[in-house]
Amino acid sequence: MNEALKEVLDLLDLEQIEQDIFRGRSPEERIQRVFGGQVAAQALVAAGRTVPAERTVHSLHAYFIRPGDPAIPIVYNVERVRDGRSFTTRRVVAIQHGKAIFTMSASFHVLEEGVSHQAAVMPAVPAPETLPLYQERMRAVVGDQEPWREWLAKPRPVDARYVTPLTWEAYKDPSLRGSETQVWFRYDADLPDDPLLHVVLAAYASDYTLVDTVLLSHGLAWGASNLKGASLDHAMWFHRPLRVDEWVLYAQESPWSGNARGLAKGQMFTASGELAVSVVQECMIRVVNP
Repeated sequence: MNEALKEVLDLLDLEQIEQDIFRGRSPEERIQRVFGGQVAAQALVAAGRTVPAERTVHSLHAYFIRPGDPAIPIVYNVERVRDGRSFTTRRVVAIQHGKAIFTMSASFHVLEEGVSHQAAVMPAVPAPETLPLYQERMRAVVGDQEPWREWLAKPRPVDARYVTPLTWEAYKDPSLRGSETQVWFRYDADLPDDPLLHVVLAAYASDYTLVDTVLLSHGLAWGASNLKGASLDHAMWFHRPLRVDEWVLYAQESPWSGNARGLAKGQMFTASGELAVSVVQECMIRVVNP
């Protein structure tokens, strides 16, 4: 397990400071705001700690309200909205400087039998082992100069192997623009058999590439374009258990953008083709002084 993954797992081990009140921290990095996937994952941990273990999360709906300040802790207040016979509902508010920066509603469900079907088909893509690392793809485009050298040399918690073009590749070559992103990912370590942990880490990874799927349609890239962007809301549905220490294919598309906003949808498939998670996110995208 590399140091980056150890740090993520440490960030997800929230401190309980009172009943239904938890405190989380951010990485000690020079970043302007807290990564949205981190806030969503920590909020889901907080909600999950107030729910019996036999009830697993099946959906979450979240809003990013203000940028998170990485220099101070985030306090997560959990409201026990409902405890039914088979469903449990929690509402989480993340607070910094006395103001809400993020809200999330999450629903948990007792595992039960029911009708079952899957219409979604996993795209036919190359095996992840045949694809280069994300860092290798990026280095081939941006070169080995600073500040890219230091950034690309840093260990990453998630091993990502892109099937489709990177935003930087489409920025350099307009013929590579498109509205779909397909990327294999996994956490490269043997993780505990804790269903909530794997769901939380899926939520953490889900926010990495959705905004990029919108950018890819326009040949825009962070660091290469005058962009201001942020996640606005985020929804996830967890259909079946998955392990994120095994390869997961994250197939994403951007069906629309306009009015300084963009929409992206994603599906996470297990390597055997089972649909495990569905994701939808709307983001803000502004091109400043184009």
